[in-house]
Amino acid sequence: MPSRAPHVDSRPSVWMVGLLAGLAIAALPAAALLAQPASAPFTVAETGRAYSSLQDALDAIGSGSGSVVVAPGTYRECAVQEAGRTAIRASVPGQTVFDGVTCEGKAALVLRGESTFVEGIVFTDMAVEDGNGAGIRMERGNVTVSQSWFRDSQQGILTAGDPDGRLTIDKSTFSGLGTCEYSGGCAHSIYAGELGEVVVTRTRFERGTGGHYLKSRAQSTVVRDSSFDDSSGQATNYMVDLPNGGTGAVENNRFVQGRDKENYSAFVAVGAEGASYSSDGLRIVGNDARFVPGLRRSSAFVADWTGDRLVIEGNTLGSGLTRLERR
Repeated sequence: MPSRAPHVDSRPSVWMVGLLAGLAIAALPAAALLAQPASAPFTVAETGRAYSSLQDALDAIGSGSGSVVVAPGTYRECAVQEAGRTAIRASVPGQTVFDGVTCEGKAALVLRGESTFVEGIVFTDMAVEDGNGAGIRMERGNVTVSQSWFRDSQQGILTAGDPDGRLTIDKSTFSGLGTCEYSGGCAHSIYAGELGEVVVTRTRFERGTGGHYLKSRAQSTVVRDSSFDDSSGQATNYMVDLPNGGTGAVENNRFVQGRDKENYSAFVAVGAEGASYSSDGLRIVGNDARFVPGLRRSSAFVADWTGDRLVIEGNTLGSGLTRLERR
């Protein structure tokens, strides 16, 4: 079966929200965005109206389309998107921080609209009773995240299952995430449920604190041009885990496995929990994988439980790494 090309979403809702948001922000004077009073830092770009909370701004958009521009600052609040096509963007990327507050015992942003675009926001110190506290909880629809930072929380992004849903992450960082200390199972830097597709590009994973860096149960998972730096990880597991198989690609990434591992037996795992999808044609190509300097051990670059026809070629592997182990 030929390899599956990266999916291009022809549905306008995901990309049009980002485009409309960019145009709307451009139409507002920069000084106006930065000069919002501290009591009203959330501006709906299309109307220019400012709100005292993100929830109020999202409620104003409702089931329609719109973009919320967030002024620089640290916010101890959260919000739930119930419907519509929404963008949530920092007016100055990296200077908008959502710190330690979750909605519904889930995440800073609980997203169940048609589509959501999140850009330039920092999510930090998210923790809840069941161990799944996240920056973003994606419950339905399509979610795109760009230039955002998830750090020092139980989980970065967690999704529900939606076979028609698509999660896209670009130019973002996941630091100090993951835990296996709760009875409900492990949390991870990214944990995607049974989605149609997950695409991760130009993104950095580092300093994991348990679980996997990327765990995806999607039908197709693409991880490209990203880095997985486990050199300061603590009690971590796989770097890419596709527990139910699936197609897609793991291409042109850099992997460094650290010393402190709960499971160091593989870098990329395919089908470890039973193959729900065929992995024929899954491409694992052009990656660089090695152990942290000075560490001597044996591990598999790819561990496969499916027996499907994987395409594994052009990878540069450090000493002690086996190209493929069938398990």
